[in-house]
Amino acid sequence: MKLLVTGAGGMVGSALLELGAPRHQMVGFKHADLDVGDLHAVRTAVAATEPDCILHVGAYTNVDGCETEPEKAYRVNALGTRNCALAAAARGIPILYVSTDYVFDGAGKKPYFEFDPVCPQSVYGWSKLGGEEAVKAHSGGRFYIVRTQWVFGFHGKNFVDTILTAARSGKPLKVVDDQIGCPTYATDLARAILLIVERDPGFGTFHCSSQGECSWFDFTKAILDLAHVKPSVLETMKTKDLDRPAKRPLYSVLRNFALEQTLGDPMPHWQAGLEAYLMARLRTP
Repeated sequence: MKLLVTGAGGMVGSALLELGAPRHQMVGFKHADLDVGDLHAVRTAVAATEPDCILHVGAYTNVDGCETEPEKAYRVNALGTRNCALAAAARGIPILYVSTDYVFDGAGKKPYFEFDPVCPQSVYGWSKLGGEEAVKAHSGGRFYIVRTQWVFGFHGKNFVDTILTAARSGKPLKVVDDQIGCPTYATDLARAILLIVERDPGFGTFHCSSQGECSWFDFTKAILDLAHVKPSVLETMKTKDLDRPAKRPLYSVLRNFALEQTLGDPMPHWQAGLEAYLMARLRTP
């Protein structure tokens, strides 16, 4: 297959290009190469590359930035996704769109199924939900919506590197312990995305995050333990004390129900993903 990847310079996009290259023809567009908010540019890119499927990974993912730049958030995440869906429909090909746990309000106490009601609490969440609705409305029914969460990996700012850099510099660490989710290694997510488009489990919405759950504080402790780094200070704090522009969901663990029922859930436990990332990081110059 020939697969067109938006957001090719980011964590998930770059992982897709690397993993897909041995068996597919991968065509990647970084943000600087393709403005997804420009319908003509998207149509031109699709016409020029003639892909068999669009993997729309590109997004504006700065959660707090979305609050201060809502027009940018909706232009990229909602309108940009609409443009990709229209271009896919015009060519008669499927589109896979990567969405987020932020479409849920985080008020639950058990993992969210694909069929649970959505209720975003931030501009980021609403803009990504706008992308989901655009895909459903404009793709001609040939779509996969893949929701994920807490992604970390190469080629982008991520929580793991932030914690390690701060700890090694001697800075005291204060991390929230009342937000519960599941860290997902970008390479594991990319592998599952390729499996979905290759094996075609049927169009629709799929949750795709690693197994298990933890708080950001639990995740921090695991990072430091596996990397054998001892911080000067490590303390807990509460979300209400963060003083951030965007509201965060307190509990947003995703249940990969649709994957379980169709392909057999291929996602490993988050701790395995963290170990794999840290090992790969050691091998990377």
